[in-house]
Amino acid sequence: MPIYKAPLEDVRFVLDEIVGAGKLAELPGYEDATPDLIAQVLEEGAKLCEEVLFPLNQSGDGEGCTFENGVVRTPKGFKEAYATYIEAGWQGLSCDPAYGGQGLPKLVNTMLEEFICSANLSFGMYPGLSLGAYNALSTYGSEALKQRFLGRLVDGTWAGTMCLTEPHCGTDLGLIRTRAVPQEDGSHRITGTKIFISAGEHDLTENILHLVLARLPDAPAGTRGISLFLVPKFLPKEDGSVGPRNGVACGSIEHKMGIKASATCVMNFEDATGWLVGEPHKGMRAMFVMMNAARLAVGIQGLGVAEVSYQNAVAYARERLQGRSLKGTAHPDKPADPIIVHPDVRRNLLTARAYTEGARALGALVGYKLDVAEKHADEKTRREADEFVQLMTPIVKALFTDIGFESANIAVQVHGGHGFIWETGVEQYVRDARICQIYEGTNGIQALDLVGRKLPQDMGRLLRRFFHPVGAEIEADMETEELAEFVLPLAKAFAKLQQATAIIAQKGMKDPEEAGAAATDYLRLFGLVALGWMWLRMVKAAQAKRTAGEGNAAFLEAKIRTARFYMAKLLPQTNALFITIMAGSKPLMEMDEAAF
Repeated sequence: MPIYKAPLEDVRFVLDEIVGAGKLAELPGYEDATPDLIAQVLEEGAKLCEEVLFPLNQSGDGEGCTFENGVVRTPKGFKEAYATYIEAGWQGLSCDPAYGGQGLPKLVNTMLEEFICSANLSFGMYPGLSLGAYNALSTYGSEALKQRFLGRLVDGTWAGTMCLTEPHCGTDLGLIRTRAVPQEDGSHRITGTKIFISAGEHDLTENILHLVLARLPDAPAGTRGISLFLVPKFLPKEDGSVGPRNGVACGSIEHKMGIKASATCVMNFEDATGWLVGEPHKGMRAMFVMMNAARLAVGIQGLGVAEVSYQNAVAYARERLQGRSLKGTAHPDKPADPIIVHPDVRRNLLTARAYTEGARALGALVGYKLDVAEKHADEKTRREADEFVQLMTPIVKALFTDIGFESANIAVQVHGGHGFIWETGVEQYVRDARICQIYEGTNGIQALDLVGRKLPQDMGRLLRRFFHPVGAEIEADMETEELAEFVLPLAKAFAKLQQATAIIAQKGMKDPEEAGAAATDYLRLFGLVALGWMWLRMVKAAQAKRTAGEGNAAFLEAKIRTARFYMAKLLPQTNALFITIMAGSKPLMEMDEAAF
């Protein structure tokens, strides 16, 4: 059976030493968000995930969702777990107190989301989508829509979805055909079919609010003609209670590779009543609020899977007896040594650990910048934090989900044949993690977003939010002897990133396919350097605490040794990535279509 314990010690280290979460209480509205309060909240969240959500993960995978006569039922125990979740107020953790939320920082919610995704990724889909709907509606919804619907999303009695994809189009949303016909009362009649709608129908809440992309009759072609509408499953009565059924129905659910306890639905809208969110033909602007938040959330899903996969791989490697250490018997009291003594097993474990802990630090930094972008008193500081988040969003989404899938596969490999069977539990992580690289924009789309939008935006202004602090930190640490083995590899990789950036920008202006051909390798290169930056910060903090005689000595020593592994064994991938980027588009594009 699989195991999971929330990594509270590492989270506290990241929040206190790397992000400086104590500064959150200085932001307007976050005065109560002290380190002690944050720690208490996360400890309680950890208990929920370990004791309520995690025990349902494997059984939920085995049972899956069921669909009969238009009704979707979640696996046994999910309704009770969801009731526990919302009764404790977790759904509104970072939501506005004006609508019943607790108003805690987004950073706290980010850390909780990791725990939830480690414990039960399928379960996390339901409240996660509701939070995304909350974000879009609170930003672009009219005051009437906010007053009518936000409180129900915050308390979790109603859920939310995002309805984008149609049978004939996915990423190219300019091709959507769903129609919206204005009515005299200001509402609209929505007709069309959406597919791959996560949590489109379920039995956890009394109502579901669908955010639907559709076209008005006078809509211009392409994405410039898309509007966003709120379409409830049940129309609310004047007193706010659930009223008659709207013209919304689930046509079927998908039989999937993973996240089987999360219902993925075909949704049919037949003259369904909906209300415009934002301005006509400006739906993509509103939807991107939801999508960008979702992309960061999916990155955290990857991190969550990476963590639980690593924990199970380590546990198995400690107990599985197989052969003897290459340098002689390590455990003479046992019939064989545990496989954790073998170099290749350690390579696997350290790879998963170094990626996971580096990603946690970077994800926490992005979560902190989200709070600064929203709450800081200084406009320039808010803008610069937002630019950092914009730049890092495709990297977090793509890199973290790649890491999650790689770590899940590592767990299977460490388990050997036992990893390939369902009962052990780790093969589920491979299946669950795979979708994270696909939905909310495939990782290839994230790479194109990075090179096609984020790099050239305002003559590279977003890049400064990363390049300047990383360059300054490398320069400041270059002469520190005890940091040499960490800072020198990072400096070399950072130089490669700068060079690759300049070349892609130059070639991409002349030939867009040059930028497209380099995009995925460039995102990985960028991401590895970003994790290297986090590891430099972590090793400095660990060395300082060790010197001062503070903290858990074993934890700090492990942190330093993991940093050493990352810099020596993983960061050098940047050399090969740079060579691949320099090869250009010709090896990809010269093949005739008919020859494939």
